Amino acid sequence: MVADSKTKKFAVMGHPIRHSKSPMIHRDFADQFGLDINYETIDVEPGTFAQTVRDFQASGASGCNVTVPYKIDAFEIADVRSERAQRAGAANTLIFDDQDRICADNTDGVGLLRDITHNLQVPLENKRILILGAGGAVRGIVPSLLSKQPMLLVIANRTAARAREIAARFEDEGTILAGGYEVVSGAGFDVIINATAASMEGEIPPIPERCLTSKTLAYDLMYSDKPTPFMLWARMQGASKVTDGLGMLVEQAAESFYLWHGRRPETLSVMTTLRPSL
Repeated sequence: MVADSKTKKFAVMGHPIRHSKSPMIHRDFADQFGLDINYETIDVEPGTFAQTVRDFQASGASGCNVTVPYKIDAFEIADVRSERAQRAGAANTLIFDDQDRICADNTDGVGLLRDITHNLQVPLENKRILILGAGGAVRGIVPSLLSKQPMLLVIANRTAARAREIAARFEDEGTILAGGYEVVSGAGFDVIINATAASMEGEIPPIPERCLTSKTLAYDLMYSDKPTPFMLWARMQGASKVTDGLGMLVEQAAESFYLWHGRRPETLSVMTTLRPSL
């Protein structure tokens, strides 16, 4: 396939950002369609995000991805916000349109949903779901999970107030129970999603073993070259499926790619190629 004559410019912004796999993912996507893109990483120093985005836009760029810790900042500087971004109050994808506007969207939720329901073949309807953590990523995934009408969604976090804040934001969309880790009663959950930074510190969230059963999907939003502490713990408890967040990473990137190019890439081969590079 002949590549487009005009090279389009993109980036992922965050701090730190050196570890990001987004450039590799988007180049693989572009190759599927013969698109010529330039996708870079930009490490944004604290306090400079808004100006960095505007400078990048002024350079002729078409858009950018945004990761920790700037997803809320990305939402706030946007001129136009999608419904998904508005519900989350955060954005991970910015589109620079032909009217010189910054348009914000959030693809985290749809990325997680596609990985769980399509790639892993785990239905979420009428299921009990536990989310550990209450950071920016959780705000992006809660509305998508609720759209599948689970029986119950529980958000447990070390700081209970942060979990309750997220629950209050989406309480009109489904049944949510939120609080500190003591809110996890121990009843078995069908899906447990670890959205904490505990794996980075070699730890696991303080939840009882009995909250996991032989039918549980244990999903760590982190991705790594080896099983995370949460994944190892879940396997020891006999969880039926255990995985990291590589699938979500690729699927949310695929949704961003679609927003920018109007083409939906194939993802499974990209995951297979990406895994050895972690």
